[in-house]
Order: sequence, then C-alpha cells, then structure tokens
Amino acid sequence: MTDNAPRVAKSELLTLNEVEALARNAHAAQTDKAGRPYAEHLQAVAEGVRARGGDDEQVAAAWLHDAVEDDAVSEEWLLHEAALTRRTKDIVLALTKRAGESQEAYAERILATEGALLVKESDLAHNADPSRLAVLDGPTRSRLTRKYTRMRELLGLD
Repeated sequence: MTDNAPRVAKSELLTLNEVEALARNAHAAQTDKAGRPYAEHLQAVAEGVRARGGDDEQVAAAWLHDAVEDDAVSEEWLLHEAALTRRTKDIVLALTKRAGESQEAYAERILATEGALLVKESDLAHNADPSRLAVLDGPTRSRLTRKYTRMRELLGLD
C-alpha cells in the first residue's frame, strides 16, 4: 500500500468507541444473509480480534473490515479523511475484496499485509459459525461453507 494519506497525530485519531459508532452508522441499513443487523457481525469480528490478542488498530479494522467493500464508506474517505492509523487503513484495504478478484489474489493480499490475517481469521470464524449458517437455506449454507473452507486453506488457517 502506498502512504499518500495525511499524517494524523495520535491524539487526533478516532477512538475505538468512535470507530464503532461510525461503523454502526455506516452499516445501519444493512442486514446479514440471515436478516440480522449487520452491526452484530462487525461486533462479533471485533470481539474475536480482541480475544485472539489483536491490538487496537486491528480492532478498529475489524469494525471497518467490510465498510469499503459494502460501499458503507468510500475508499477515498478511508485513505484521505479517516482519522485512522496507516496500519488500520492498510488492513481494511487488504480485507476489501475487489470485483472479479480471485480468492487466491485476495488471500495473497491479506497475507502480505501485517495484521490483516488475524482480522480475517475472526471474520471467517464468525461467518462460519454453525449457528449462523443453520438459519440459511441448504444451497446457501453449502456454498458459503465451501467458500469459507477454501479461504481458510489459502490463508493457512487449517
């Protein structure tokens, strides 16, 4: 990632509470595949990152990990306006799947970005939670289970 973002003093960075509020607001109209508020997923991923020993930058990235991909915030805003560390921004961008991108290329970018793997591990753990998958129809559950298993393999998480 290139560092073309303005430097932000540590005292001017968004707090984790502010990042959480921003993420909840940005995703307020969204639901997950089971119809649950999307913020529940974000919270579970952030809590999972913390439980796995992640630091505040990774927790902030967990709250925002789908924000660009889901068009909840723009990449331009993230890069040039968001009062976040460069590392947090890099993790969010690494976790942003691009249209038409192969799973292999996506996994490679995650592995190449310091701190991103832990966030993706937490994301996959919540996405693949049997209780979440159980409420989906059979074909969707099977497709997602294959997708999450393949990504775990590519990331070396098995």
